[in-house]
Amino acid sequence: MRVLWRLSKEAARYKGLYAMAILSTLLLTVINLVAPRLLSRMTDVVGGGMTDQALGIVWSLALGLLLLYLVRVLFRYLSNYLAHKAAWNLVEDLRKRVYGHLQTLSMGYYHDKQTGDLMSRVVNDTSNFELLYAHLIPELCTNLLTVFGVLAVLLTINWQLGLLTCIPIPFIFAAGWVFSTKVQPCFRRSQKALAELNAKLQDNFSGMHEIQSFGTQAQELQNVSVCTGHFTKAMLHALNLSAIFHPSVEFCSSMGTVIVVGLGGVLALRGQLSVADVVAFLLYLSLFYTPIAGLGRLLEEMQQALAGAERVAAVLDTPPDIADAPDAKPLNNPKGRISFENVSFAYQKDQPVLQNISFSCEPGEMVALVGPTGVGKTTLTQLIPRFYDPDEGVVRIDGQDLRGLRLQSLRQAVAPVLQDTFLFNATILENIRYANPDATDEEVVEAAKAARIHEDILRMPEGYRTAAGEPGVRLSGGQKQRIAIARAILRPSPIVILDEATASVDVETEKQIQEAIQALSGKRTIVAIAHRLSTIRSADQILVLEEGRVVQRGTHAQLVAQEGLYRRLQRVQSLAE
Repeated sequence: MRVLWRLSKEAARYKGLYAMAILSTLLLTVINLVAPRLLSRMTDVVGGGMTDQALGIVWSLALGLLLLYLVRVLFRYLSNYLAHKAAWNLVEDLRKRVYGHLQTLSMGYYHDKQTGDLMSRVVNDTSNFELLYAHLIPELCTNLLTVFGVLAVLLTINWQLGLLTCIPIPFIFAAGWVFSTKVQPCFRRSQKALAELNAKLQDNFSGMHEIQSFGTQAQELQNVSVCTGHFTKAMLHALNLSAIFHPSVEFCSSMGTVIVVGLGGVLALRGQLSVADVVAFLLYLSLFYTPIAGLGRLLEEMQQALAGAERVAAVLDTPPDIADAPDAKPLNNPKGRISFENVSFAYQKDQPVLQNISFSCEPGEMVALVGPTGVGKTTLTQLIPRFYDPDEGVVRIDGQDLRGLRLQSLRQAVAPVLQDTFLFNATILENIRYANPDATDEEVVEAAKAARIHEDILRMPEGYRTAAGEPGVRLSGGQKQRIAIARAILRPSPIVILDEATASVDVETEKQIQEAIQALSGKRTIVAIAHRLSTIRSADQILVLEEGRVVQRGTHAQLVAQEGLYRRLQRVQSLAE
């Protein structure tokens, strides 16, 4: 409940809508309390014999009921719609807040997270707040007002019989308490199972080509069946508890009716209670016990909302590992000078990835990182835009410690071209312009020409308006790489990171990418990772990494001339060619 109360503060901005909805609910409750009294009065009049005067009273009462029912339609509409409007606006705010917070979390947060699970938290778990604010809270208010209002009316009719109607209430609340403690873990498991199902489906849709290529459809169908089975099992367990609880509440409620019918009949025979009052009691009893009997459903839905709220709160409570320092300053007019000073880093303790790395790169120079797979080359480049902080040492840009700079301004100074190029499901024009939304079409074309992708784009069905697909499935690997380079060129950043820009491309495409890289040389500071040494021969400085350490450094000519890992890599690639 503390979680719900905390997130409920988000609803304060819609207090006007909630106030109108609550007022409509109050008036609706008053109408529901008045209607049975009019019916009781009509019974009393009819029981006294029909005369012209009595008929006039009956017609007046009927007209009054008609007006009440018409007004009830209006207030029910206002109560329902305004509550839903406020609730869905709240859900929208929470979804934006959760997604916005996810964007601030460091890349380390995503290492053990599945995309489908995060999507479930943003979409499914937040939607439970609509259930809470548009259904549970209004119904709970209405039910409580109705119960206390009806009880007050019953006590005025006959206080002894009114008190007897309260006998089942303690038993109903006791059963509700037991039920809520039992059903909450079930809904928590069902929310988790639903998130796992979403995650599995998202993975499979993304990997459908691999599934069909390796003929693992039956295996993946079994995996999805297991996830759906876990969700179904958790839901059925909760529904089984509900199936036991709801009839029990109905039985307790019916016992109250039995008490009123039996004792009310005795009092009527003794002349202590009029027939009209007995009728009024019976009419009010349905209003009295219906909301009490609905307690189980409200508790069930409350636990479901709570399970979703806990998952939403878990995201919002996760602090970003990388955040602006209180006194962080913007990186103004960056030149692109990079320096690493005795930098060490590890994702997990006692498993170092980088050890005592030191080097510097002047603006406009190209530094290449070479070495076997898994020696920390990509990790080193991830430290430059500060996706991670070093455990030891300092990374600087233009002489300023990255930890003292504002993240947004720092990352605006870096344009990445990653090995696994991601293109959005949008046009090629939109994908290139993503790096600089203010760029004109002419500037996009110039960037594409510099990246040696312009001619390829013109040969596509709709040119720059061609859809890239999701994620870029309509393009070859080399085309996607050159589009990524065009995106980096279009971004006015002094630093460009090239992570295996020529990976898995043919010789002709590699030549085109090399030309694109050469177009950047001298204009931007380039940090390039390459397995193909031919792409970094012109680098101003080559760092050779082995087991997280720099074991060699120099130009291509200097490194080839000396014995070491770089020369061995050069020989292997020469033989392969």
